[in-house]
Amino acid sequence: MGMTMNELNGRRLEIDALRALSAIRQHGGITRAAAALGLSQSAVSHKIKRLEVSLDCELLGRKSGGPMFTAAGEDLLDYAGRILGLHDEALLSLSKTPLAGRLLLGLTEDTACTDLARILGRFKRLHPNVAVRTKVRMSLVLRAMLERGELDAAIVQVFSHQVRPNDLVLYRDSLHWVKHPELVIRHGEPIPFLSFDDECFYRQWALDIGQENAIFETVFECASAAGIVSAVNATMGVALLSDRHIRGEMQVITDRLPVPPSLAYVVRRARKTRNPALDSLVAEIERGIGRKGGLALTG
Repeated sequence: MGMTMNELNGRRLEIDALRALSAIRQHGGITRAAAALGLSQSAVSHKIKRLEVSLDCELLGRKSGGPMFTAAGEDLLDYAGRILGLHDEALLSLSKTPLAGRLLLGLTEDTACTDLARILGRFKRLHPNVAVRTKVRMSLVLRAMLERGELDAAIVQVFSHQVRPNDLVLYRDSLHWVKHPELVIRHGEPIPFLSFDDECFYRQWALDIGQENAIFETVFECASAAGIVSAVNATMGVALLSDRHIRGEMQVITDRLPVPPSLAYVVRRARKTRNPALDSLVAEIERGIGRKGGLALTG
């Protein structure tokens, strides 16, 4: 039997309780969730308990070593994400100052990603008078465009040691040397290197640092990750690829070659005066990541 409207009206999904539930998932437990929300642990437990009583079902798994959420808890989390998203969007929409203008945003091929499309779509709904134009280029090209003031902001890949204090870090990744198992690298012979192109900062690092104990010969250049992946799997040479692109029969090489630095994907702004539309877009990207705890990138 379904519930009557009167029975339903007597029950509520409290926004604060849903936020607490989401925070438990995002931060991995009540203690960390409480710290993130600025609440005491008992306040968070109390909110969840009230929600369980109101819904007449258990949401948190209570067995040690068992799952964090019950099946009902998992179901409610799916709704919580959607409810909180709309709730926050409604508040933003009602409190927003009308923003207008044009924003030029740079992206790498790697970051023209699913989450970002969703975030930009939401920004467009909230600020219909801000025109956002995006340009997809290699990271080094985007960084040069930023320095020249040709972009307002860009989402670029940098080595972890190049992250600047004002960068917003979206995601971190590892870089590895990879090759196909059938590719034989002989001592004393140049190593065939697959490069993203002249503007590839992996390549610049490999040619600067790598030369110490290995001679590289660039045998293939291609601006897209898919092209490099195909070339590795066709045994054409070795490449530097991030975790997300390692697939097929690729082997990670750990000897004879210098250990590559780790990567960070960051939002970097041009060194221009304050720009309210850009502030809002960066805040929107930050909010989009906050909910997911990292940006999902296609690859």
